Amino acid sequence: MSTGITAEAVRARLAEKLAPSQLEVIDESAQHLGHAGQDGTGSGTHFRVRIASPIFTGMPKVARHRLVYDALRDFLDRGMHALAIETL
Repeated sequence: MSTGITAEAVRARLAEKLAPSQLEVIDESAQHLGHAGQDGTGSGTHFRVRIASPIFTGMPKVARHRLVYDALRDFLDRGMHALAIETL
């Protein structure tokens, strides 16, 4: 069963919550077919996020990552299995 999570939905949520100056969201789910957490659809379970935001100014890396996780909490609860975060 599909999670219904798309790269566009992730992008929109991060734009809304973190006002990024740079944002790239890549759905890498198809690369993980057959791995734990994959739902068999090839989408909506594994994402890579590259993000820069003025909100991150002066924050340590762990705090920046926590903000991204907090912004996407309901996606994680709905079946997003993996989230690779690169804060810039």
